[in-house]
Amino acid sequence: MKCRIKLNGINDVKEFVNITFKAEHDVDLICGKYYIDGKSIMGIFSLLLDQPIEMELADEDAKMLKNQLEKFIVD
Repeated sequence: MKCRIKLNGINDVKEFVNITFKAEHDVDLICGKYYIDGKSIMGIFSLLLDQPIEMELADEDAKMLKNQLEKFIVD
C-alpha cells in the first residue's frame, strides 16, 4: 500500500512510531530521494515534517493497522 501521511509534531511522530512498530514488515517513508525507516523515531525527525510524506507498507500490515493510521493519511 502506498499513501501520503502528515505528521504534525512530536506527539504525532511518537504515536505513528508506536503504531508502525507493530507492523511485521518494513514501513518506508519516502521524501524526495530519501527512504527512511517508518519505525525509527530518529529517522522521522530527520525529515522536514511541514509537507506530507509518502508511506509504503505491506498490504498485510496495511489491513492490520489501517484504522490506527487513518488519522495521519492525507489525500
